[in-house]
Amino acid sequence: MTHPEPVPGERALRRPELGPLWQTVHIRLSSGRPVTRVRLGPLDDAQREALADLLGLDRLPSSHPWVPLAHLEEAVTELSGRTVRDIVTELVGPLGDRAGELRRQEGERAELWTWLAGHATVRAQPVLSDWAASCRATGLIAGSAGRTRSLLTDALTVLAELPAQAEPLPVFAARVLGGHAHALDDGTPLSHYVLRALTILYDTAPPQSSADRRALWTRAGVADDDLSATVLVGGLRPVGDGTVACVARVCAEAGQAASLTLAQLRSPGEFSLAAHPAPVVHVTENPSILALAVRRFGADSPPLVCTSGWPNSAAIQLLRMLADHGAALRYHGDFDGEGIRIAAYVLDKTPAHPWRMTAADYRTAVVRHPLGPQAGRITEAPWDAELAQAMTDHGSAVVEELVAAELLEDLAAEAVATLL
Repeated sequence: MTHPEPVPGERALRRPELGPLWQTVHIRLSSGRPVTRVRLGPLDDAQREALADLLGLDRLPSSHPWVPLAHLEEAVTELSGRTVRDIVTELVGPLGDRAGELRRQEGERAELWTWLAGHATVRAQPVLSDWAASCRATGLIAGSAGRTRSLLTDALTVLAELPAQAEPLPVFAARVLGGHAHALDDGTPLSHYVLRALTILYDTAPPQSSADRRALWTRAGVADDDLSATVLVGGLRPVGDGTVACVARVCAEAGQAASLTLAQLRSPGEFSLAAHPAPVVHVTENPSILALAVRRFGADSPPLVCTSGWPNSAAIQLLRMLADHGAALRYHGDFDGEGIRIAAYVLDKTPAHPWRMTAADYRTAVVRHPLGPQAGRITEAPWDAELAQAMTDHGSAVVEELVAAELLEDLAAEAVATLL
């Protein structure tokens, strides 16, 4: 395709000596901001003469002149009947809009961090808001809001699946992330995001070595072997001839606690809950509460499960299985920073509901036991908007053992109700 020969006025605009003028004007107009004049330079004598001819000056400009855009527009229009924008677009290239692009990028970033802060997984476990804030402080991956959002979506998907079911890391990654077995390998951006979240969740120091990172994954149930992951139960009397039902029932009838392995829970065999409606199963954070209950009630103990601190994969597996069979789960833990985070975790991962875990319960307990240890770092409790503030106001922890009498009275009432 041939272009028409430029008219004489346009030929004057195409003089090579005017190249610096058009390049500078192109840069300024592409900023997306209002432009009233441009600064050129340094210009050599030939470039100064060309600029003087273009603008109709009676003397040569300086080597670093300011050129008013209005004067330039008049000269270009007179010579060609076109605008400055037309000329620089033709001679240099399409104009950009850097200010508009920056506004668009800022909007994408703001939308990304708002989305992350309001994500259901972050809301369910408020301690993860600290993780969201750290992700924002770190900034975008490769400057891309889209890529960062994709990685954070995968990280949230992984966090929602934890604790894992004693799977090796590649197997877990492939199952959760659509076949991408190496997405969580050491050193990947996704692995970094997830491990940072686990560090904040468990309130531990950031891992400094591959051994530290493996330990953190193990704590989250990844590559956790299915024999060492166990959960304590008491008073649980399932129906059926499966291993889990038999072990739990025999121990309950003997007035003893049972320790169920993840291996047993993954292949429970025949298992059901006989009561109609299905029983309430109380869940405690500390083994001492289960021990006190078994000692007090013996063979008449109501159903109990103990997470032994942060629930491992066996505990979560059992609680979900009980809920699937119709059991109502009620959870109680320590009134301290970590205890609240553990409670939020259990309530997010299972259908459990709080048991004596309100701000009113805490205030009553702390009045009776005012000399407890420091509560530690306190995060919001999703089930009670007042609890975190109440704990902050008092500053004292109330560990589960201090309210054991009240918990046992609840269990006694449950045992009586079951017999009626």
